[in-house]
Amino acid sequence: MDRAEKRELVTDLNGVFQTSGSVVVAHYAGITVAQMNDLRTKMRAAGGSVKVAKNRLARIALQGTPSEAMQDLFIGQTLIAYAEDPVVAPKIASEFAKGNDKLVILGGAMGETSLDVEGVKTLATLPSLDELRAKLVGMISTPATRIAQVVNAPAAQLARVFGAYARKDEAA
Repeated sequence: MDRAEKRELVTDLNGVFQTSGSVVVAHYAGITVAQMNDLRTKMRAAGGSVKVAKNRLARIALQGTPSEAMQDLFIGQTLIAYAEDPVVAPKIASEFAKGNDKLVILGGAMGETSLDVEGVKTLATLPSLDELRAKLVGMISTPATRIAQVVNAPAAQLARVFGAYARKDEAA
């Protein structure tokens, strides 16, 4: 890598650390290329990304960002997983780590909050923004549905009564 490429990588990583909802740092020693591609595919499908970066360049990129406190995590073969939704990267990384013991989560950050391994796992158990939105819409629409049922119930009962009288008159 020449200086221009390094400078561009540091700029890109700096943008990632400043704008991401959460960042997860993990060791990936021993993961095959196919497994790494699988992790990247899963992360991309959920709206996140995975990057392998040189530790020295990652530490430089962290300077001046809200996530600056996680510089100590960049030791050994590390990768970063990140996404705008604060729950996506921890969730996908934790699920992948359960099935593959070679991916070892070291910690991460969510804005200015540094996360240890347990913090990342806790964040992974939370519902994503889309799931929360769906629950909220469901909670809002349920009362409206019930109101419509209550309003329509008397009319339906009247229709049944009139129908019963009509059948009684026809039979007689």
